[in-house]
Amino acid sequence: MEHSEPGIGPSTLRRIAAAWPRRATVRTDLDKVTSPEAYDRDVLDYPEHLLPFAGHPDFAGQPEDRRLLTNTLAWIAYNARVIAAEEHVANPTFVMLAHGRFPGLERYEVKEVVQQAHVDEVWHTYMHMVAMQRTREVRGITAEADIVQPVTNRRLFALADQCSESWERDLLFLLWTTVGEVSINAFLDLLAGDTTIQPMHALIARLHARDEAAHGPVLAELMKEIFPRLERHQQDFLVRWFPDAITAFGAEDYDLWPQVLSLAKVPKAADIVGDTQGSAGGELMLTDFSTVRRLLSDLGIEHRVEFDFDALVPAAAGAGQAGGQQ
Repeated sequence: MEHSEPGIGPSTLRRIAAAWPRRATVRTDLDKVTSPEAYDRDVLDYPEHLLPFAGHPDFAGQPEDRRLLTNTLAWIAYNARVIAAEEHVANPTFVMLAHGRFPGLERYEVKEVVQQAHVDEVWHTYMHMVAMQRTREVRGITAEADIVQPVTNRRLFALADQCSESWERDLLFLLWTTVGEVSINAFLDLLAGDTTIQPMHALIARLHARDEAAHGPVLAELMKEIFPRLERHQQDFLVRWFPDAITAFGAEDYDLWPQVLSLAKVPKAADIVGDTQGSAGGELMLTDFSTVRRLLSDLGIEHRVEFDFDALVPAAAGAGQAGGQQ
């Protein structure tokens, strides 16, 4: 899937705004989401290779119905956590951007693309909510699990709770949203092109990714407007926390999987996940942060951000970078 480059300017913002009526999936693909094609009960709901414990003998040896239920619950959890990221991080940030909380956002074309992106994000919540409910109905799942907040959110909230100044909290939300928006297509692509799952589920990821292909350049441009206008100590604050935002967005979520396995009544859930975590090659399940690196270069701070992008290149180029979800 083609990813947009962050190195853009005001003219690109105007082009993105002008294209929105033709590009936005809420306008072009509403019927595909609300009136989806037939559901094939024999097709998986979630890519099996994205279950980090798929090869663990205590999971692989479970009866087929438990493994299939785990797969379905993983898909439901994926959607629930995408919604949580939109509702608790992206949407509050877009509200701040729309209300001029940060400097450099006075131009009309900036306000226009911010409002368009905000509409898209609310639509994404609805789209994933519909996908979850349809799966529950078809698979006969009545219980609604209280899924833990995504690791991305948890790490942001923990840092925000430690902030003594409101501007610190605001910048953390801006940072987390920016890293997420410029990187999310690499995450969505894990499902968007997968031919082993329900076609509708892959479509949901593709539609989401199509909108985010515009959001990434928008957030990159907004950050390039905002960052030079911040006070030096505020710039230093963002530089300090960039690595944490990157690792939070790419991290495998080992607090989620015991919940999923337990809901599927898989015995020794904690042991299975503990063994998986202990044998994992690293914390990150997503390693493609090339768009973040280009943004840092555009901002002139790549040399100041203590994150080893080069160490991620071999993993990103290999076939085994799948491992979990946001």
